[in-house]
Amino acid sequence: MNRPLFSRQHSLLFLLLGLSFASTGCQSLLADNSTRPSPVAPQAQTVQPVAQQAPTLSLEPGSPDFVAQIVKDVAPAVVRINASRAVENDPFGGFGPFSRETPSRERVQRGTGSGFIVSADGRIYTNAHVVEGADKVTVVLQDGRSFNGQVLGQDQTTDVAVVKIEASDLPTVKMGNSDALLPGQAAIAIGNPLGLDSTVTQGIISATGRSGADFGGSARVDFIQTDTAINPGNSGGPLLNSKGEVVGINTAIIQGANGIGFAVPILTAERVAEQLVTKGRAEHPYLGIQMAEITPELREQVNNSNSGLRIDQQEGVIVVAVQPNSPAATGGLRPGDVIESVEGTAVQRPEQVQRKVASTDIGSTLSMTINRNGQSRSVSVKPAPLPDQEPS
Repeated sequence: MNRPLFSRQHSLLFLLLGLSFASTGCQSLLADNSTRPSPVAPQAQTVQPVAQQAPTLSLEPGSPDFVAQIVKDVAPAVVRINASRAVENDPFGGFGPFSRETPSRERVQRGTGSGFIVSADGRIYTNAHVVEGADKVTVVLQDGRSFNGQVLGQDQTTDVAVVKIEASDLPTVKMGNSDALLPGQAAIAIGNPLGLDSTVTQGIISATGRSGADFGGSARVDFIQTDTAINPGNSGGPLLNSKGEVVGINTAIIQGANGIGFAVPILTAERVAEQLVTKGRAEHPYLGIQMAEITPELREQVNNSNSGLRIDQQEGVIVVAVQPNSPAATGGLRPGDVIESVEGTAVQRPEQVQRKVASTDIGSTLSMTINRNGQSRSVSVKPAPLPDQEPS
């Protein structure tokens, strides 16, 4: 068994496992998870629209009508998703002499979130945690129509799910390019926070390429960070750019923080959603290594240890541990190896290696240049599915 070379004070990125994503941007079914907000079940209301003449809005950037025009175009394709599941509730909590003789009572857990329509025949993107464990999913459109939803697939690693309703000629959103985002660009969110349907908030893109490992999410996703207000019930709704295109799926917030929200990039969501629909599951390549970024403190600790290793590089990614019988072990990677490049591209941070692995097809060859005890060499590894995803 390989042990980590370094103390826990260093921030490590795990390629072996997809971290459990404790989302706080939705009203979740899982009320027993303390990292998520308690579900708030809004009372069903039917609001009759008041007929009025549509105002003429300006599309000019900087115009007070700019966001309003985007909302006017996109909001009809944003939906509310109500999910429920029946659970048994033992009045004695499963303890005591009467727990077996007393019949359990059934109760219903309810949660609500958001989603958006991507095809006119009723395909919808949302978060996996919005529909996780649901017995019944109901999709409510902005015009008041309600449909039963079928979950075509969900992926806990990226928190992406696809829901289908039987309908036609539905309004749809336009997809944008999440890879082209820059910090400081405008961002707009539409969703159903706290049961308040079709709520609009505006802000900016605060950062891109934010690893989930930075805030307790999945290290396999480079999230979009935004200061656009996201609250329980917003999860699964679209994050839009200034053209009204979807660039992300609003996913999570940090408890107790203001103006710090996260969204799954839409290009990641589309890739995962396509696999969910065509294969019934999403595939996540992994190598089976634990990595750390080389820092002056880390280099000093290793060089002064009794490990027999020495780091001469000023920067780079060092392999801390290798999972036995993993693709990395088969390919010849060892603890102490410093990864210099992947597929010819130099890397300095674990996140860069992760991106390269994630973009590689399972079973294909991934070439690396490593430095082992001062000597450069090439190794080839073949990413495999995450262990918990391997076919039985």
